[in-house]
Amino acid sequence: MDFLTTDLCDEFGDRVQILSPGFRAYGGLPRFAGPIATLKLFEDNSKVREILGEPGRGRVLVVDGGGSLRCALVGDQLGDLAVRNGWNGIIVYGCIRDSVALGKLPLGIRALDTHPLKSVKKDIGERELPVVFGGVAFRPGEWLYADEDGVIVSPEPLV
Repeated sequence: MDFLTTDLCDEFGDRVQILSPGFRAYGGLPRFAGPIATLKLFEDNSKVREILGEPGRGRVLVVDGGGSLRCALVGDQLGDLAVRNGWNGIIVYGCIRDSVALGKLPLGIRALDTHPLKSVKKDIGERELPVVFGGVAFRPGEWLYADEDGVIVSPEPLV
């Protein structure tokens, strides 16, 4: 990926939203970008497995997990699934687990923290709707850019 979020903010600052600091990098790709797909759920990652099992086509999955720090929503098995199906990255407003294994994957991952406990599986959650957290409204089809300096969202591709 040939972009820097700092340069994109300098050039397109009036058109981008910037995710608040506090999301840590866990995947093996520090820089990633792509069109957004969204999920809204709470402590149940059934829909995460479902959507990552579909062709990613270079998209970035944004998971609004309500900011829960009580269990993990993404682990090494889901990371492997995302890579196999062509996803570029995952943003989790919640926790991940298996951080060492995820760090070895060619996948960008940002999350609030780690937690060893897996989530429940009740198949509850909503797909492809706007979600808001960290001062950003994430809308399906808009573009997300992430690198070592932050995460930004744009209504259209910038590079």
